[in-house]
Amino acid sequence: MYINCHTYYSLRYGTMSVEQLVQKGLAASADTLVLTDINNSTAIPDFAGECIKNKIKPVAGIEFRNDNDLQYIGIARNNKGLRELNEFLSKLNSEKEPVPFPAPQFSDSYIIYSLQKKPDRKLFDNERIGIRKSEMNRLITLPSSTDRNMMVLLQPVTFADSEDIFIHKSLRAVDNNILLSHLKPWQCAGEDEFFLTPETTDRTLIQYEWLIKGTNKLLDDCYLQFDREGLKNKKIYSASRYDDKLLLEKLAWDGMIYRYGRENKEAKKRVQHELAIIDKLGFSAYFLITWDIVRYSMARGFYHVGRGSGANSVVAYCLKITNVDPIDLNLYFERFINPKRSSPPDFDIDYSWKERDEVIDYIFKRYGYSHTALLGTINTFRGKSIVRELGKVHGLPKEEIDSLIDNPASEANRNDITETIFSTGLKIADFPNMRSIHAGGILISEEPITCYTALDMPPKGFPTTQWDMYTAEEIGFEKLDILSQRGIGHIKESAEIILRNRSVDVDVHAVQKFKNDEKVKEYLRKGETKGCFYIESPAMRGLLTKLRCDNYTTLVAASSVIRPGVARSGMMKEYIYRFHNPHNFKYIHPVMKEQLEETFGVMVYQEDVLKVCHHFAGLDLADADTLRRAMSGKHSSKQEMQRIVERFFSNCRKKGYSEEVTKEVWRQIESFAGYSFSKAHSASYAVESFQSLYLKAHFPLEFMVAVINNFGGFYRTWVYVHEARRFGATIQLPCVNMSNYKTTIYGTDIYIGFIHIMSLEYNLAMSIETIRNVNGPFRDLNDFVTRVTPGLEQVILLIKAGAFRFTGKKKPVLLWEAHMMINKNKHERTRPLFSPPVRNFTLPELVRNNIEDVYDEIELFGFPVTVSWFDMLETSFRGEIPAHRMNEFTGKTVRMVGHLVTVKYIKTVKNDWMNFGCFIDAEGSFFDTVHFSQSLTSWPFKGSGTYLLLGIIVQESGFASLEVEKMAKLPVKPDQRY
Repeated sequence: MYINCHTYYSLRYGTMSVEQLVQKGLAASADTLVLTDINNSTAIPDFAGECIKNKIKPVAGIEFRNDNDLQYIGIARNNKGLRELNEFLSKLNSEKEPVPFPAPQFSDSYIIYSLQKKPDRKLFDNERIGIRKSEMNRLITLPSSTDRNMMVLLQPVTFADSEDIFIHKSLRAVDNNILLSHLKPWQCAGEDEFFLTPETTDRTLIQYEWLIKGTNKLLDDCYLQFDREGLKNKKIYSASRYDDKLLLEKLAWDGMIYRYGRENKEAKKRVQHELAIIDKLGFSAYFLITWDIVRYSMARGFYHVGRGSGANSVVAYCLKITNVDPIDLNLYFERFINPKRSSPPDFDIDYSWKERDEVIDYIFKRYGYSHTALLGTINTFRGKSIVRELGKVHGLPKEEIDSLIDNPASEANRNDITETIFSTGLKIADFPNMRSIHAGGILISEEPITCYTALDMPPKGFPTTQWDMYTAEEIGFEKLDILSQRGIGHIKESAEIILRNRSVDVDVHAVQKFKNDEKVKEYLRKGETKGCFYIESPAMRGLLTKLRCDNYTTLVAASSVIRPGVARSGMMKEYIYRFHNPHNFKYIHPVMKEQLEETFGVMVYQEDVLKVCHHFAGLDLADADTLRRAMSGKHSSKQEMQRIVERFFSNCRKKGYSEEVTKEVWRQIESFAGYSFSKAHSASYAVESFQSLYLKAHFPLEFMVAVINNFGGFYRTWVYVHEARRFGATIQLPCVNMSNYKTTIYGTDIYIGFIHIMSLEYNLAMSIETIRNVNGPFRDLNDFVTRVTPGLEQVILLIKAGAFRFTGKKKPVLLWEAHMMINKNKHERTRPLFSPPVRNFTLPELVRNNIEDVYDEIELFGFPVTVSWFDMLETSFRGEIPAHRMNEFTGKTVRMVGHLVTVKYIKTVKNDWMNFGCFIDAEGSFFDTVHFSQSLTSWPFKGSGTYLLLGIIVQESGFASLEVEKMAKLPVKPDQRY
């Protein structure tokens, strides 16, 4: 009789998890439950599974509301009904329409109206009026003509116990963005929305037996069969599964000849072996769909990088899905050698951020909107956001909320209200808060997606599932990740700029050539990698220098070693030592030597975690893979995780390992597995790194322009501008006759793009380039104003940015002229048919010094363009040694001067803060610093600027850094105007 149950997926309304709802239903002796979360069907798959596990009959439904206003409840009679309700809600979401009243006619769903809000017309056969327990007395006053058969008992369930009522009200206040004290009863659930005890049911409803019977009759007519077994992805690409097999074979053998030549026996053997497995497991369509997407993007001239465990496949390499040669890297196809895994290997396909949406658009149009959807995510209440949201509904001012977040343990922040905030916060932690979009997951389904979920329509403009990747995987979907990445954009744009500026056509896919290039090897060894994909951060540059990396294999390992887990476990330092001393260390256990000799006994790749769990601890490969996925955040069952962890330790005890060895191995697994890459994934990243590095080594200026134009690198724009200057570029301020919207290069002159001028309007910036291309360069300011018709404020920005310096006039003169030419009270200007005569003014000598121009540059671009940061210092001292001589002074205390580039904040095991800094010296070289908590207490960072640093130079494997004892921010020349 519980036809209106809510979980916490009724966002900011429900208070129970799916498991809790079912357990409460079981305790109330319910044999059937109907889940009707508000405006979503997110929890239906989990709910169905949980009910069947507890021998309760699951029924699916949706409660339809417009904001706080209940319209009606839809209950699916069967799976067709669930699809019907999902499609109805999806259509409303897609068209941004409110829920209509009354409901349209459904063929396989019941509609329940409340007694307070029922249609004026006669009810359809599938419609009922829901009578709540509190409304029983009103049955006496109903007209005699009322058909009792059209009534059911409506006992909503929202709370597990009375404590949930306050949690619910807090959530409702957050949702309505009002104070808790301002909540109205109609904005909340009724305070009687619990499961009833059997005794209460019998006592209250004994005289309304007909109502119970009507409700049970409706429930008896409903069922839900939710298939959680077998793949739900599109099963056939061509005409039939057999045709898919033949097509994949044809493409794979053709690709093998392209990749390996006709006579490569190893390649033939691998292709044959993989094709047999792919066909046996029914994955041909999955490979063909991925190939089809890549084929389309290549036909459009889009660059891509194929990653994921699918990069282990020679067939994927032959189909050009990936550019990683699995034979060269000794990668095996069976997903981490796991014979029990029934889902296909996953593919992550990276595209430039500018081209990804076009690829997604193709996928939807090629495979149909009914069968394609973006994957959703569920954002939960977490950490500071909980305190902020609850603080607002309790009426705390922003300053108090900030103080509460920064110092929660402070005695000044403890009172009745804050205690309520913290206690409520603990209860709603990890509650779903809002639905969003997965970074790149796409589902292509055999059946219409609405068989499984309703679809949201976020601003992205593509239908999105209401459940997340965990649910998708549990019910048999394998996602395809179509991701965006700035690195691909700068590789492609580099090639285009090089062709235009140097007339050299670079084949960016000649990776084998790049791997053997001596200049590339030299740059790798020196850590000269700023701007290069994935290997430009201070930590990565340090690791490359310490390893003296000069080859692809070492870079593949470094791409995974740099991940947080290895560093946190202390194994990064150990890996570097073992790399240089391969015969001078001891393996913790013989199994480590047997399984991890390639990586010197250190777990570097995800596969290593599985090898250790399987061969050291005796877990079967299925459990080992589950453990890896759970640690990576890709498995949602905590109970399953706990079971496997217990088995790990139990098996180790049975094998007779010492507690010390077992705990150390587990410590390494635990700290590493959550961050590790698969070897294929690292190899894909390394290929892209080599592409970037080759372009930087041979075409540094064009490469830096592309990096600047694609944004999204590790550093801010000024660092890349500085890097271009270091490699010989002349950096020019924007010019209306030379610059484009994006930064551009002519020979060795780099002109900053209009996009970098703060507050310059996009339409104006684009029109400058367009008008100039059509009618030629601008003669002077008057010609510009006449042809472009900008507003005064926009012209002032361009003048201050130096965009009219070609006129030979000083900025004050140009500003005076602009005010005379443009009526600042006019918001719109029209271009005159004939240019009016220019009035010449004789102005007195207007004084302006260079430092004012530099401050204009900082104001408009965020950094000085015509000078360096060091030219702005009041002092001429530039440090006792430059960065490139640090190794010569190892162990010595020195003073250095550097401009701050980045700071990394780390918590020590003692819960103290320490920092890692990165600076540029006066010669343009980078150097790294370490700041321990004792130093930071007296000498903290004080924001962006140039610092004088005193410390000891330390060195690790040839990489020098400065352990800072004291530091101070140096004063700069003032802006005399203020």
